[in-house]
Amino acid sequence: MEQSITEDIDSLVEKCLAGNHKAQFDLYRTFSKAMYNTCLRFLSDTRDAEEVLQNAFILIFKNLPSFRRDATIGAWIKKIVIHQCINRLKEKNLLLQDLNHLHFEIPDEENSHEQSEYNQTMIPMITKAIAALPMGYKTVCNLYLFEGYDHEEIADILNISVATSKSQYSRAKQKIRETLSK
Repeated sequence: MEQSITEDIDSLVEKCLAGNHKAQFDLYRTFSKAMYNTCLRFLSDTRDAEEVLQNAFILIFKNLPSFRRDATIGAWIKKIVIHQCINRLKEKNLLLQDLNHLHFEIPDEENSHEQSEYNQTMIPMITKAIAALPMGYKTVCNLYLFEGYDHEEIADILNISVATSKSQYSRAKQKIRETLSK
């Protein structure tokens, strides 16, 4: 079944490249909800998220001929959306403070089965705590936890040092813990 979905999306991309407007709408409809949620996670403002999403899809359709198929179309779209979110944050001058001098690591703990069940009940509270983080912390946290980038990639995307990425992430985890303990 997954292969059928992939073939359908590949067919949709081909139709988009041929200028089929219905196919463009179908591609938008296929990915827009997930990409809107990504925008909202980064920007925390519905109007900004909607605007960035629309601008990202304009860019996606404009650059679709340059899609090299070395990744899935979904991954390619998500990368464009994330970069557009980061550009919006930079426009608003809300990104990162250089915290090289505050760098420290908080090691991740192995979760037992009981901790895993406990964590499932904590997800709504953690989501709320992440949303309340300062913009720089939230950006690094989102890129690392939800988008799967490593600190080297985050540093490259945000034009910061790897140590700053790590310290922002550590600070984010610390603030989340503080929020959850209240």
